[in-house]
Amino acid sequence: MVRLQNLQLTLGSLAGDVHILRGIDLTVDPGESVSIVGPSGSGKSTMMMVMGGLERPSSGQVEVAGTELTRLSEDKLALFRRDNVGIVFQNFHLVPTMTALENVAMPLEFGGHRDAFARAEAQLDAVGLAHRLTHYPAQLSGGEQQRVALARACAPQPKLLLADEPTGNLDGKTGDAVMDLLFGLHDSMNMTLLLITHDPQLAEKCDRVVSIENGRIADDGRAAPEPALRSA
Repeated sequence: MVRLQNLQLTLGSLAGDVHILRGIDLTVDPGESVSIVGPSGSGKSTMMMVMGGLERPSSGQVEVAGTELTRLSEDKLALFRRDNVGIVFQNFHLVPTMTALENVAMPLEFGGHRDAFARAEAQLDAVGLAHRLTHYPAQLSGGEQQRVALARACAPQPKLLLADEPTGNLDGKTGDAVMDLLFGLHDSMNMTLLLITHDPQLAEKCDRVVSIENGRIADDGRAAPEPALRSA
């Protein structure tokens, strides 16, 4: 589902070049759940933005769902995200002047789905918010807003779901409930999940834990191969 090869991203600054990603090599299989861990500033969120086509690398290859993203124009990248990628951020990024139903239906309408509102209602029901369809973000709790954001990300049935610290603004109990929903949707919809988290216990719930340090993969979470037996 995801293949990154020698991924590098360097940004210029008054103090000189800042090397954010320093040669990332990573493969994620279809349907796999992978947590991304590492210190603040290690490049986790930037790597995820590159996977979602929201940031262009300085060099290297980014293949997602069989498409090489670095070859796409901005317009084609937007269409690719619409059809293949769902993203949930720490901040909910809901449109304040739209109801919960309208927020979830919006990407479906952009995708040309005539049943956008029916699908949005079904997705809100799936996250336990059937009773909040006509409420605006300001009328919802933080946990409810994140569930709307999760429903919005999953309603188009993306192949890849990216979640960047989705419980960062929630208390422990509310965050646990949101993560239970996220993992449940991952299983039921057979999406590939990449999750950035600082919570070790949450990270271990994924199939694999990938560790990033200083813009490089420190551990890709795959078991080391057994050493070959030497003949006498």
